[in-house]
Amino acid sequence: MGTVRFNLRRDKILLDKTCPIDLVYQLHGKRVCFRTKYKAFAAIWDDYKQEAVYLNKKELIKNLGALRSDLLPLQSDVEEINTNLLLLRSRIKQIENRFEEDNVCYSAKNVIDKLKSDCKGKTKKDPPSDLLFQFIERYIEEHSSTRERGSLSVYNSLKNHLKAFQREKNIEVSFQNIDYQFFQSFQNYLIENRGLSNTTVAKQLSTIKTFIGYAKTHGVIISDQYRQFKIKKEALEVIALTNDEFEHLFKMDLRHNPKFEKVRDVFCMACATGLRYSDLAQLRHEHVKNDQIILTVKKTKERLLIPLSAYSKAILEKYKNQIHPLPRISNQKMNDYLKGWHKVYIDGAKKRYKGLCEIAGFTEPIEIVRFKGSKRETKIYPKHELIGVHTGRKTFVTLSLEKGMSAEEVMSISGHKDYKSFKRYVCITESRKSCVLKRAWSMDGNH
Repeated sequence: MGTVRFNLRRDKILLDKTCPIDLVYQLHGKRVCFRTKYKAFAAIWDDYKQEAVYLNKKELIKNLGALRSDLLPLQSDVEEINTNLLLLRSRIKQIENRFEEDNVCYSAKNVIDKLKSDCKGKTKKDPPSDLLFQFIERYIEEHSSTRERGSLSVYNSLKNHLKAFQREKNIEVSFQNIDYQFFQSFQNYLIENRGLSNTTVAKQLSTIKTFIGYAKTHGVIISDQYRQFKIKKEALEVIALTNDEFEHLFKMDLRHNPKFEKVRDVFCMACATGLRYSDLAQLRHEHVKNDQIILTVKKTKERLLIPLSAYSKAILEKYKNQIHPLPRISNQKMNDYLKGWHKVYIDGAKKRYKGLCEIAGFTEPIEIVRFKGSKRETKIYPKHELIGVHTGRKTFVTLSLEKGMSAEEVMSISGHKDYKSFKRYVCITESRKSCVLKRAWSMDGNH
């Protein structure tokens, strides 16, 4: 990909004493200039940073000489120039990416011609603050096919929270003003005005940092001042099946209810392999070889080798003559059938249907603790209401450790990269403590 530079044409002074700004694009040694519609006073242009800098009124008058005070650039004018230049830089990256995705061989002239065409077709000026929201929307669009629906909803929620924050606080949200103070103010707003728990707030703040990183890779220059803000993440409860619960679910006779039977088989496959829903959904017969699953994980693009246990073998054997090795069920339907669901009738009445895990008897009361700021809130749920498709992955990790596998062995199968992220899935149960202690202190010498 090429390089972008901005050049202030000091040799072309306009009537208002400003100079036009050129975009210089270079690719494979060839340079093409593009005359932007933006301009700046020579006194406020930084050649090294390739952007305008703000000078106070006294410095401006000293550098510009006799000039009407109402013509002096304000700080907002400087920020607008820089934001528009950043937008141009990002458009260049978008054009390059489009050519790359379409496998088009392109030159510097092709890129600038496309930029001219895009700018000519533009009928109105983008407000500077829209740049951040444009990147959020673009990120959602580009990742819609590779992210779960839940992840996409987090991105959309963040966009809505930021717009509400901007409106209610009368603060412009842009890449230029995302710093420590912004993170602190936005965090307080989410807790106090939106009523979100600390866990949800931490997720929203982490997502902002994701978008900042994404924007940087597309040529947007953003200050690193925001890095000083540390996001506090609270430890979450890990909901997983016990070994007895897994065995009971695996052996349940569900021949009278084919839908539940298929949901049970897919869920138990997650419990026996640690695979995410996205990978269970893409599983094909050719991925199963020599008593193991060889699969490139959709989320991390990592290639995993997952040995088959007696449980996973039995499930695959059941569907060996089908087109797919596992039933194809949407993530939403899986969660509905695991937890239970209700239907609303025309007259407004609701009829609730029990889910698979409730029928299986997983009704143990579970306390869930959340904090809103310093306020502690607790709720009690029956366990079946907390079980979803991803519980299968957590169950695999928990039961594997409980059965004596080391953390390193489990991580190599589940695809977890570092112990810090892996640790939150580990539920140290009383049975694990007992199992490990007995094995460690065995008198027969077998360890």
